[in-house]
Amino acid sequence: MNERAYLTERFEEHRSHLRAVAYRMLGSLSEVDDAVQEAWLRLSRTDTEEIDNLGGWLTRVVARVCLDMLRARRSRREEPFFPDAPELLATATRAANPEQEALLADSVGVALLVVLNKLTPAERLAFVLHDMFGVPFEEIAPIVGRSAEAARQLASRARRRVRGGGAPDSDLVRQREVVEAFIAALRAGDFEGLLAVLDPDLVVRADMSGARTETRSAAIWAKGAVAYGHMTRLTQPALVEGTIGVVVAAQGRLVRALRFTIANGKITEIEIIGNPARLGELDVSIVC
Repeated sequence: MNERAYLTERFEEHRSHLRAVAYRMLGSLSEVDDAVQEAWLRLSRTDTEEIDNLGGWLTRVVARVCLDMLRARRSRREEPFFPDAPELLATATRAANPEQEALLADSVGVALLVVLNKLTPAERLAFVLHDMFGVPFEEIAPIVGRSAEAARQLASRARRRVRGGGAPDSDLVRQREVVEAFIAALRAGDFEGLLAVLDPDLVVRADMSGARTETRSAAIWAKGAVAYGHMTRLTQPALVEGTIGVVVAAQGRLVRALRFTIANGKITEIEIIGNPARLGELDVSIVC
């Protein structure tokens, strides 16, 4: 057996696993095939003598390819994305076995894929690789370009959103209205107005230069927040890791970011990020 045939045989041993990883990342069978094919092309151009664990290496390559595809999809999509459903897979005319495709979709669950699609690309990768395939955060970190601890936090956020409590508002317009009301109340020092947009059982988690705190109760947190209303002149609505929130920037430097969970027109959770190390890793885009 020549070297090319041997490499092909070894790759085929991992194909089903790679397709499972890619499907959970992408939810689209056509994109799954593209991701796996790209992994094969990269393998064929690599010196395999430097690869100690072929399965782990291929998993990381497919994950990185899928991450790039998700980011490209997110930047260009105008219509909602819906994952391939089992009933469509079972009737699709594909080279692969339709029954196997249907089983693959059933094993994940279309409902879960829909939820996964609401995560940011980095959250989805961390959750899928760690929670579904047991990849250590130390191996996930370089794929998403963050520290192992930041990768752990990505998976934790994704886990909370997958398990979910209540039905978060998905309409960005409605979310923007809540955020603007939040900023306006802070700017005016309006305690009652701030309470009006906060769920009474609000949970606020803060990470400030390594010191982490948690506050429960809208009334308790709002009293302290109003005192910092002067900072709202530096505050503007933004998407923080794909989630609605606000950022505080002084002279073009990000000094604080708040991520909101909004349900039924109320802010139910706030994550405050002031740790410089984490701020430098955030994916932030201003909502105009």
